[in-house]
Amino acid sequence: MDHLELQRDALTWRDGVPVSTLFDDPYFSFQDGLAETRHVFLAGNELPRRFCDGFHVAELGFGTGLNALATLQAWEAAGVAGSFRFTSFEAHPMEASAMARALAGWDGLAVEAFVAQWQAGSRAFALGPMQLDVVVGDVAETLPGWDGLADAWYLDGFSPAKNPEMWSEPVLREVGRHTAPGGTCSSYTAASAVRARLQAGGFEVERVAGFGRKRHMTVGRL
Repeated sequence: MDHLELQRDALTWRDGVPVSTLFDDPYFSFQDGLAETRHVFLAGNELPRRFCDGFHVAELGFGTGLNALATLQAWEAAGVAGSFRFTSFEAHPMEASAMARALAGWDGLAVEAFVAQWQAGSRAFALGPMQLDVVVGDVAETLPGWDGLADAWYLDGFSPAKNPEMWSEPVLREVGRHTAPGGTCSSYTAASAVRARLQAGGFEVERVAGFGRKRHMTVGRL
């Protein structure tokens, strides 16, 4: 069974939101996934204020592609000159049809162009000023060999309680090792173990107000 077959068989839907049956966790907030992305990952990394030509966002957990498309939308709305990179690490890529269904509720995102490329099998391609690269495989194996340095990290794996491997000390140490000086990270989770592991990886971390019903989230700076 390949990755695409696995993901098709491991997906259900609740109120229009895709839910992983492998991890029993939704891909984004039932309240408003796009608003969650803007609060947790964009504002959590002080974006779009920090955007500049050559900026590099990296992400744990690509999921539906919502975070990448929201970042592209924010870049274009801010009128930033040049281009940026978005690298995401994903073990179980979602089918294009499921992505299209998940993203259909929001206007202004480059869903059609993105889904067309994904359906064609592309995992590294340009969407306007964004160069997207989705690295497929177990992040514990793929991240150590990556040669990039991110200016901002979106830590968006499934819940640490349900997907502990994504939030392990070795993985978060690699996140720190692959962050540019002064780079940042953010996550919806405020789990104390995650904060401690980020600190061990070189980040100064802070617990701040979360999105929706979540009281707290985590932000950090290397």
